Formats: sequence, structure tokens, C-alpha cells
Amino acid sequence: MGTQYFPARSVLFHKEPSGVTYRVPALIYIPHSSCFLAFCEERLTPADSQAHLLVMRKGTFYKTYVEWKDMEVLSTARLEGYRSMNPCPVYDEFTGTVFLFFIAVLGHTSESYQLITGKNVTRLCYVSSSDQGDTWSSVTDLTRTLIGDTIKGESGPLLLLRHTRFVFIVTRMENVECQMVSVDEENGVNILYCNARSASGCRVQAVSFDNGAVFHDGQLVHKLVEPKNGCHGSVIGFPGPFYQLSQSQHFLRRLRSIYTPFAVSMSSALRSPQNFLLPTWVVYTHPTCSKARRDLGVYLSLRPRDPDSWSGPWIIYEGPSAYSDLAYVELASTDASALPVFACLFENGTKTAYDEISFCIFTLYEVIDHLPHNNQKRKGLKTRKGLWECCFVC
Repeated sequence: MGTQYFPARSVLFHKEPSGVTYRVPALIYIPHSSCFLAFCEERLTPADSQAHLLVMRKGTFYKTYVEWKDMEVLSTARLEGYRSMNPCPVYDEFTGTVFLFFIAVLGHTSESYQLITGKNVTRLCYVSSSDQGDTWSSVTDLTRTLIGDTIKGESGPLLLLRHTRFVFIVTRMENVECQMVSVDEENGVNILYCNARSASGCRVQAVSFDNGAVFHDGQLVHKLVEPKNGCHGSVIGFPGPFYQLSQSQHFLRRLRSIYTPFAVSMSSALRSPQNFLLPTWVVYTHPTCSKARRDLGVYLSLRPRDPDSWSGPWIIYEGPSAYSDLAYVELASTDASALPVFACLFENGTKTAYDEISFCIFTLYEVIDHLPHNNQKRKGLKTRKGLWECCFVC
């Protein structure tokens, strides 16, 4: 195992001297144009009730660095008299359309006021773009039509798997700010995996075998700790790269030390590759401190249905940090040994977790190489230097 380090980091949004703060990051990667779209809320102060507009930065990925355009306000992503919050981008690859879903809350009405009074003053809306975020449509209010209906794209229903920040009841466990991943298992079973914020001291997960119609009993994931009152976390799925990993004895040993059942899966894959179904692995990011929102970490699960399968964390930012959002970067590479690449947009700072929003890129090689062994405690951290602004991919 190599010395731990922080991946290169670029700051995309800064808190302004006037007090204007940027919160709730949302990230999406568009393979067709090799670009990232980074969204967040612009708030007059850090408070939820002071949210104002949604803003965006677009970055072009040149394989070794990302070149970012200036920040722009999404002027159409709003309803008059409402504040725009909780951006959730979804890409329909069949039509090349980016949908940006968000909620609009009346005035400065707080969430607690709505819960206490039972009066819902929140609308569900979206804007769309057919040119990878260069221009955006006028706003559509889905609040009435969505209830009992399905949003459909050219390829069929658009399932909002990412950044679902509404109250979500998972079999007697009340949770908020869940994210979901469609997971293919080795035996061909497909499940919808839900990972949610809770105030229980750890995350809660649940799975569905019928595309979300019914979720089975929720489970506490004790390896994924929550700070007081919880915090949003992000999950992203990707095909397990068995054949690429088989080329490196170093990474095979590392994975076996992290997750013992991996050896059985690898043996099956290499013994009968034509009959072996590549399972979905899942990466997760979240603050790792149980007492405060700080020390953002990366976790890996080779079988997310099992709450004990999580390995980690690899700390990618030491200090105050909070919400994050992951993107899986699909590379059109001719290198058969290339492993998956991930990008993360996250809240962080030196004094508070809401001083800035940063972006970083890391590979599965780095994740595997810096996750602690099952019996290993977290050691001292060292900052990787020399690649600060450009976000190079190692």
C-alpha cells in the first residue's frame, strides 16, 4: 500500500465577502462531449431559508486536466416568488438532453415550518438543455402532473436515482437525502440500492427487486458513520473491472486484503469469463467524523446489498467538509488496462464546511491503493503536491 494522499483539487465556487454562499453541489459527466456540468445553490447566507438561485460551471475534460468556464446563473431555473434549491441533473443519452430537476420553495419558508404546519409550499420543477448546458429551456412545474405519473424520456422512464433530497420512508425508518444506484449482481439479479442520510449515527440502506415499487427492510450500515444530525452522501455504480485488475498482482492482493470474498468472484471470472456477469461495484463519499462534518472520505463496496461489505475510508480532504456528489467518468480508451475514473464535487473549507465547493478526480487504482486493510487503522495523511489546479488524472 502506498502512502495516502489527497487527490488534486480545484475550487469552483468561493464564499463571497458579502456573505453569499454556495451550497449543495451536484455533478454530472456527459461522455458524448467529454464535459462536466457542476451545479449548486447560490444563497444570500449559508442558511437553507436564504437560498436564492441555481448556478453552474461547465468544464471540458481533456483526459489529463479539466478546463472550466466562468460561473453562470441559471436564470430560467426559477419560479417567481420562490427560491430554487437542490439541483439534480439527469442525462438522457438517447436524445442527448440534460434535465436539471430542482425544487422551488415559496419565499423564505423553512422546511421545519412546512413539517410543523403540514403546509407544503414546495414545487418540483425542471429545465432542460439539448446542447450540453450551453443554453437552457424555460421552467416546467411538475408538481401536479408528476404525482401518480412517470416522467418519460425517449428511452423510457427517467428514474431519478441521484440527489433525491426529500423525506424517504424505508420500512419504518425515516430518512432524507437518499441516493440510489441500479446494481447488477453476479447471478444476474438486478436490484435498486438506496443509501440514505439518518440521525441514527450511521447510514441506512434498503434494496428493491422491482425497480423501486417496494423496498425491503432498511438496514443500518455501521461502517458508514453519520455526524450529529447526519449529512448528505453520494453513491455511484460502475461495472466491476475484473479483467483489468487481473493484470496486476498488486491490486489483486490489495482487494483480497480489503474484501475477502473478492477472491472467489475473481476466480469465477477468470475461470469462465463467457458465463460470468460483471457485477456493479459502488463508490461512496461522505464525511468520516462522527462528531462533525469533516474529513471527506471515499468508501468502496463490491457487494452493496451486504451492509458489512464497505471498505474505507480513504480520506480525500482533511478538514471541514459536508455535501458531495460523484460522477463516473466513462473513458473511450484503447488501453485494455484502464480502470474507472471518478469525479467528486464537494463542500469544504478551512473554518467551515461551506467556505467553498471543490472538484477533484481520482481513479479506481487510487481508491484501491489507499483504502485501509480490514485490520488497519487510519494513518497520518500527506498532501499530494504539484497537481493542484489542473486536476490531473494519474
